[in-house]
Amino acid sequence: MSRLIKVHAQLDGSPVIDHPRPERLVRGNPMRQTWNLVQAKQPAGDLYCGLWTCEPGRWRIAMGPHEHELFTVVAGLCRVHDPLGSHEEIKPGEGLYIPPGFEGEFEVLEALTKTYLIVEAQPDQPA
Repeated sequence: MSRLIKVHAQLDGSPVIDHPRPERLVRGNPMRQTWNLVQAKQPAGDLYCGLWTCEPGRWRIAMGPHEHELFTVVAGLCRVHDPLGSHEEIKPGEGLYIPPGFEGEFEVLEALTKTYLIVEAQPDQPA
């Protein structure tokens, strides 16, 4: 039987802690914490979801050719910049879908907490 998993804005347990890779940094060197609550192999690909927090900073991002992400901001403020110079600003209660192959920059303006769902689709399967 499958179980339901509730995501809280603050979780117990130890997160995975990291920083953006040095070659991707634009500003700062923010600490990021990830609580990956679900990691599942699906017929269409791999699925991950959980909670992520980050300090202010900015770095370049590049989604894989089959990687989809949907996130919702719980607290804080961020921007996702596209390569043409425009951006989307996301605040609490708002979400953003990032499509496969997207390249741009992720900027955390205020300490951020978000929930996320990432699907890495198999090349021959739609997500």
